Amino acid sequence: MSYFRELPDLFYQSPFKDRTSSTEYVRVKNLFRRVKLRDDLQNVFTLFNKYQVRQGERPETVANKLYGDVSYDWVVLLTAGIINVRDQWPLSDFELYRYAENKYGSDLNAIRFYETTEVKDSSGRLILPKGKVVDSNFSIPDPNTPTANLNPVGGVTNYEYEVRLNDEKRQIFVLKPEYLQQYLNDMRKIMKYEKSSQYVNKRIAATENTRNTSPE
Repeated sequence: MSYFRELPDLFYQSPFKDRTSSTEYVRVKNLFRRVKLRDDLQNVFTLFNKYQVRQGERPETVANKLYGDVSYDWVVLLTAGIINVRDQWPLSDFELYRYAENKYGSDLNAIRFYETTEVKDSSGRLILPKGKVVDSNFSIPDPNTPTANLNPVGGVTNYEYEVRLNDEKRQIFVLKPEYLQQYLNDMRKIMKYEKSSQYVNKRIAATENTRNTSPE
């Protein structure tokens, strides 16, 4: 992920025992320097396209498809609001089944909850929408047979529940390709250091050295 190449550097006091001086530094990436999409831009839909993550697609394949470069996978993740790829990116069917099987074991196909099925009357008017969580014995009067009741209920298994959660993850928003360069320019500008007591240059800052001036 080329995102880490975009991070500025830090001169950090050396933690190594073989250092020759208490003023010795090592150069590291500043992982605390992070960017996120501005909250006021998240609702500007002209900047984004809705994207359906297909079976087996990974952030780098989406980046290559949209931006012609797999190294922009971090742009896909940041603009989609994904921080933890393992938990927030959709699994393939095979990965999902293995995950659910490990999670539920013999209860994989056990009923997790019950929900309503859609009910309409003879005129096609909606009487009961589907997807409302109810008890297994939930019933309503039959709209087409006043003396009878209906039990418009279906069970949702643990596996079906996990499939639904995974399918929800497939719907993401991605930055439109025509705004990519502006996004990169803005991000790189944010990553530059401003002058301060720790400033070395725009790409490097130095942390405070808490050691004595002589080696330990």
